[in-house]
Amino acid sequence: MGTVEAVHRSGQHEFSKAREDQVDLVAGLGVAGDCHAGAQVQHRSRVRRDPTQPNLRQVHLVAGELLDELAAAGHDVGPGDLGENVTTRGVDLLGLATGATLRLGPDALVTVTGLRNPCRQIEAFSTGMLARVAHRDHDGTVVRRAGVMGVVVLGGTVSPGDQVLVAPPPGEPVPLAPV
Repeated sequence: MGTVEAVHRSGQHEFSKAREDQVDLVAGLGVAGDCHAGAQVQHRSRVRRDPTQPNLRQVHLVAGELLDELAAAGHDVGPGDLGENVTTRGVDLLGLATGATLRLGPDALVTVTGLRNPCRQIEAFSTGMLARVAHRDHDGTVVRRAGVMGVVVLGGTVSPGDQVLVAPPPGEPVPLAPV
């Protein structure tokens, strides 16, 4: 069990998102008032490729521990700066399996769909940070650490301090892959 450290949204396609006192998650759409909310893809690069594909990136979650690590390495980064909607604390987001569910607060339920694929905007935000959130391990596999993406199954209001309860998916766990 973990907690929600902060919540964010932006109505514009900007890299970082503004901190809010609370956000409303809407089933099948995402964060109300956020530019990435919708049943179909909303990320501009994905819309250009195929605007009819389902939006598997309705909610972006980042672990506060990653932000701590980046700040300790000299990057001026805090909650919302990586464009996440929800900053968590005490949840191993990157260790979750595809299809795991996150109960955020008393009502909202998000199904994890995959990893955020870090992009050049991270490097533009802070030089050297992209290498800290995306690198190759000893066997050449790309390791992505810029958070996880999910879809809203049950809506509800999410606020800082809310509990985050994790449930594994049914069946054999499938490791997260980029979405």
